[in-house]
Amino acid sequence: MEFLVRILALVRKELMAVLKDPKSRFVVLGPPMIQLLVFGYGATFDLNEVPFAVYNEDRGGAARELVAAFRGSPTFRLVAEVDSDRAITPLVESGQALLVLRIGPNFSADLARGEPGAVQLVIDGRNSNTAQVALGYVRSIVQEFNEERLAGRGARLPSELVVRAWYNPNLESRWFLIPGIVGLLTLVVTLLVTALSVAREREHGTFDQLLVTPLRPVEILIGKALPGFLIGFLEATLVTAVAVFWFEIPLRGSLGTLYVGVALFLLSAVGMGLMISSLSATQQQGLLGAFLFMVPAMLLSGFATPIENMPEVIQYLTLLNPVRYFMVVLRGVFLEGATFELLIHQFWPMAVIGVVTMSFAAWLFRHRIY
Repeated sequence: MEFLVRILALVRKELMAVLKDPKSRFVVLGPPMIQLLVFGYGATFDLNEVPFAVYNEDRGGAARELVAAFRGSPTFRLVAEVDSDRAITPLVESGQALLVLRIGPNFSADLARGEPGAVQLVIDGRNSNTAQVALGYVRSIVQEFNEERLAGRGARLPSELVVRAWYNPNLESRWFLIPGIVGLLTLVVTLLVTALSVAREREHGTFDQLLVTPLRPVEILIGKALPGFLIGFLEATLVTAVAVFWFEIPLRGSLGTLYVGVALFLLSAVGMGLMISSLSATQQQGLLGAFLFMVPAMLLSGFATPIENMPEVIQYLTLLNPVRYFMVVLRGVFLEGATFELLIHQFWPMAVIGVVTMSFAAWLFRHRIY
């Protein structure tokens, strides 16, 4: 019983140190919410407005119909109509037009004879991802144009492709990104709180006072770990609530499965934070150590870049990254409604990483004390 009383007293002290200070309180609550809103609205793979120009050398009806199809699309915005090749380059180089649709002089006549009509698309490829997305939109409009012309003649395409997108029927990239942001923000807050805990005691000169108390090293370690765990748990809950109720991201799985993943992830994040804190003599060192871990962890998590596309050596390296497994859990629970049984292969690696990091943090803690 005395064991629990001593630990709870230290936990209360740690929570007061973080939450009683207005600056620390703002760091825990303010930046994560700002980042969530910025990422939620700003980070997207979708193109909502594609500026394009037209170079129409054919004044026939088919050419006008094709241009009208682009102009009538809510995705495309006509910025210029040019009448020479020389006018294309300045539009693309300046970024005024992402793509230029060039229709040849015989387009309508070729279609009238039942032959293919040639259309050239000049697209800005400096941002390859944006170019690929825009190219997909163009292909969709051209496909609809072809189907309408065939339907008008009473003909049908020899084969028809019917697409059904599972888990994200509207193909909104926000549904993919925001569950991942829940994991990133939980990592940032938890790691910072724990990475600075012991370093703050050393910098303020209160660490020696803590050692002369009846608390044993293991009790000090637990007392330092629990506040980071509780704050991370609160942060994950708050960010999840914003994702569901503000951004309307569907939460198809059970909260129980989600919070099992949160708890195991926090165990590994707290362990890593305490390792960094045990090695740091000042808060500045703790902060630098936290960022030294966070940046590679985010890049190798599969948040934006598929792990399957990484070099094979890097793929093996990601197996040591707890954020990788948490991303799968978050997106599985949010979008797929994944059950506990389906995610067990993501849970046990996080548990192993958590036990190893906590054990190593305990060893470092004792070693640094003595």
